[in-house]
Amino acid sequence: MDKEIVLSKIRDVGMVAVVRASSGDSAKRITQGCIDAGIAAIEMTFTVPAAHKVIEEVAKSYSPDQIILGAGTVLDPETARIAILSGAQYIVSPYLNVNTVRLCNRYRVPCMPGAMTIREVVEAMEAGADIVKLFPGDAMGPGMIKAILGPIPYAKLMPTGGVDVENVGEWIEAGAVAVGAGGSLTAGAKTGDYESITRIGREFIAKIKAARGQ
Repeated sequence: MDKEIVLSKIRDVGMVAVVRASSGDSAKRITQGCIDAGIAAIEMTFTVPAAHKVIEEVAKSYSPDQIILGAGTVLDPETARIAILSGAQYIVSPYLNVNTVRLCNRYRVPCMPGAMTIREVVEAMEAGADIVKLFPGDAMGPGMIKAILGPIPYAKLMPTGGVDVENVGEWIEAGAVAVGAGGSLTAGAKTGDYESITRIGREFIAKIKAARGQ
């Protein structure tokens, strides 16, 4: 899928589901729960056992119309390349690794490195990041989005960490192009309650649409 289309789809849904799980089977069930909720953008983190194999299996199980599959917790270009070859359509990292961004740009794969300060945001943009992951979001709050967009109104920011159903609207209204949600969305998986993921996911989507005035 073309890079611009992937980015457009992520912005349209307004949310990336961050999948962390103790097994590949659980990760796949979380993925299905998110898709059922209307959250097509999935970030399969490399904390999932044999994550590259899970990415490959998920990529083969769904059509491009059903899922926008990315890899998360990517710390280096080697891991990024493995993820891309396995089927990841975008790469997410908790921090900026310039070589990872360079590799992603070489293959025209969207890259979203993490940043915590305005300086880090600018450095990520200069390196060629498509969207900057504001992380950890709960350390700053939605006000940080406004603070950054004041002097840098063209920054594309996606807060992750601390985003939940109660505050997701605030993040969107502050100017986030999308949000990343993990534990607040997928916690039910720990007790086998995968249905809760779909229910909470639908609440997320409704709040995002409301914040956008849709």
